[in-house]
Amino acid sequence: MSKFEMRGLVVIVSVHLADVGVGAVRSVLRERPRPGETPGLRYAETTLTGAIAAGPPKVRPGRAALLSAWDDDAALDRFLAEAPLARRLAGGWHVRLRPLRFSGSWGAMPVEIEPGVAHDEEDGPVAVLTLGQLRLRRALPFLRANSRAAGRAAADPAMTASVALARPPRFVGTFSLWRSAAAMQRYAYGSAQPEHKNVITDHQAKPFHHEAGFLRCRPYGAQGTLDGQEPVSAAAMGPRIP
Repeated sequence: MSKFEMRGLVVIVSVHLADVGVGAVRSVLRERPRPGETPGLRYAETTLTGAIAAGPPKVRPGRAALLSAWDDDAALDRFLAEAPLARRLAGGWHVRLRPLRFSGSWGAMPVEIEPGVAHDEEDGPVAVLTLGQLRLRRALPFLRANSRAAGRAAADPAMTASVALARPPRFVGTFSLWRSAAAMQRYAYGSAQPEHKNVITDHQAKPFHHEAGFLRCRPYGAQGTLDGQEPVSAAAMGPRIP
């Protein structure tokens, strides 16, 4: 079973995206599952979505997201079979994620990657989740800096699917899917296109967020479609970008 250690708990992460309609997005936000009330759930956030692109934020009306962490696949299976929110999102796409690396901090989802295996040396698609609790007084500098990095990511042929995530007033995040770990690292840390590295430097000098976490994962078990395709299969079958 795909897994990682979170303070002694074996968990998986899932991302769910669905076009539920403009009128239903508010209901999805209200229906955020809560640990302790949903068996096997360790973390959940329901969000608005938008495009990762240069310029001002571009909201995707009617598309909602659920980010969640679970004890195991069985707990997620039970949620998908029984929860009203899962039925609301069933017409979209979801993917299960095996965490590989974590940096930063996210108190609601404390992460300890299991040591001993160089997971991200494996070939194949990788997914990246960024999580932030925005400092409101730093919102405009964050949006300006993020726009430059987002524009560079959107133009990268190695990124095969992406979504910006937000739950006002503070939660901001992204989900992106890349053809390989090497291609993702070239975007994130390469010197030829330094926009993303510049955002990291700016954040370190004067943080945009009260708290921020960055989680790299191996996708598995995807179901449904997003914009007419299954993104994990498309990433694995497309031209390999090392």
